[in-house]
Amino acid sequence: GSPMTPEERRLRDKKHLNDITAARLPPLHHAPAKLLSIEESIAIQVQQKEAYEEMQAKLAAQKLAERLNIKMTRFEPEGEASMQYREVRDED
Repeated sequence: GSPMTPEERRLRDKKHLNDITAARLPPLHHAPAKLLSIEESIAIQVQQKEAYEEMQAKLAAQKLAERLNIKMTRFEPEGEASMQYREVRDED
């Protein structure tokens, strides 16, 4: 037979793959990888580490508050009585 062109071979292989599996590659949503300098890479890693540690601290605080059954409510030590004497009055 006549030799197949690379394009024909690719189409044949793709058709065969479609016949044997329903799996598909996900579409590429992001730009391809790019090279970074060491300084840029370190800066990104430090930033990601700080964000991760902050998230971990918030999660730990939330879990601790749940375990200790702490409710965050508004605190007014003097209550409503403190507002009664603060009414604005005209001196005239």
